[in-house]
Amino acid sequence: MSDAFSIRPAAQADGSFLGDMVVEAANWRSGGARARHEILTATEHRRYVAGWMRPADAGFVAVDSDDRPIGAAWYRMLSQDDPGFGFVGTAVPELIIGVQPIWRAHGVGRLLLRRLVTHAREQGYPRISLSVERDNFARTLYRSEGFVVTDIGEVRDTMVHRMS
Repeated sequence: MSDAFSIRPAAQADGSFLGDMVVEAANWRSGGARARHEILTATEHRRYVAGWMRPADAGFVAVDSDDRPIGAAWYRMLSQDDPGFGFVGTAVPELIIGVQPIWRAHGVGRLLLRRLVTHAREQGYPRISLSVERDNFARTLYRSEGFVVTDIGEVRDTMVHRMS
């Protein structure tokens, strides 16, 4: 199904769609979905899209054969004063990824993840981090792509991919 979608660099105009993907990432469980406005006004989620596209931001968007966005992966540099869920240091970009439910388990997330990790490596970052809830099925994807748990939280863990 990988020929049913393609991946392009994220642009400043993608900010609203990245917000949609933060909502998808936060609502990964079936049922119990929180409203878009509730998620995007919460400080812990707003930091991932507010002011997109800052100079250190980078990302990729997957689009279907009709050029409609279906998923995205991006990273941001966050400060120690305003850290994200997967913060490990000021010089380590934190990865965020979201895929529309109908496109999950079709390789979209894996290709987005690989493209973003490759880009981070090309930009000279030695590591990239993310946070994932322990029971999220995406954990298996992250492990298979070389991410390792570096910090165990109550319900979510921080994972890091070393570029070397």
